[in-house]
Amino acid sequence: MKALMPHFIVERPGVLSLIQDAGRFGQTHLGLTQGGPADRFSFNWCHNLLGNAHTCSAIEVVIGGLKLISQSHTIGCVTGAETPVTVNGKATPMWHTFEINIGDVIEFGFATQGLRSYFSVCGGFDIAPEFGSCSTVVREKIGGLSGDALKQGDQLPVFVDTDNPLPQSEINAIAPEFIPRFESSITLRVVLGYQHDWFSDLDIRRFFSSRYEISSQFDRMGYRLQGTKITANKTQMLSEGITLGAIQIPADGQPIILLNDRQTIGGYPKIGSVLSLDLDKLSQCKQGDYVHFEAISIEQAHNILHIDQHQQSLIQIVKKAYK
Repeated sequence: MKALMPHFIVERPGVLSLIQDAGRFGQTHLGLTQGGPADRFSFNWCHNLLGNAHTCSAIEVVIGGLKLISQSHTIGCVTGAETPVTVNGKATPMWHTFEINIGDVIEFGFATQGLRSYFSVCGGFDIAPEFGSCSTVVREKIGGLSGDALKQGDQLPVFVDTDNPLPQSEINAIAPEFIPRFESSITLRVVLGYQHDWFSDLDIRRFFSSRYEISSQFDRMGYRLQGTKITANKTQMLSEGITLGAIQIPADGQPIILLNDRQTIGGYPKIGSVLSLDLDKLSQCKQGDYVHFEAISIEQAHNILHIDQHQQSLIQIVKKAYK
């Protein structure tokens, strides 16, 4: 039997802290975007280490500064951007489960490498879904506790299994060699779209041979880049659905890579789409970081995804007893 009760109080919300689950799907006909974790690898491994389903919710902590007070005895985990995390002032390793007691204070410093970290507990946070998901999309005022980022005084309930209140008897941690490193210069693999012939061969070569800088205009909706100008030979088109990772080329010729909170339709030409796996890396980048593009075929994209699934199955989990 499971009982619902508040477990964490937000003492300080940090720069931007959002409740996210796997995402909101099948609602684009209503104009609702998918939301969900910007870095799926880190989000999924937070839940893997806790023994949760990937549909469970977590807090996406952008940059840092979050401070929580626990109201239960449970197990927690933090993954993602390299961020100082303390429990009652004592440093706690990331990618590593840890015991949380009633009254414990969990505090996030500011990310030193990467941008987004993920925190959850066994069973996840019990947030009422809206249109099939509790993922927060601030622009749409949907998801989370009130369609907005966490605020001071918010209470975050979780499910507690009263028959097994502490479901893990030992620490789970990813072996250090499998923990991702977040770089300031990354390569994004791109599948060209059907509108690629709206661009000259010269512009396509420029696109794939240039280095682009991430501008100050980046968020969960998309990343606007700065660099070599790319021009489509068509400027007028009907609005159409936009996929995750689509690369729009607006009138100024500066690419925009669209992410989880993107609009559902748009009318800019699209040169192609970034491989979904590479969006995890992009979401950990910040202003001033650099992006290169590499063209791949659809067949190569499928093969890369299959190889990644196999590689993730080889990730080693280290177990040891709690002190």
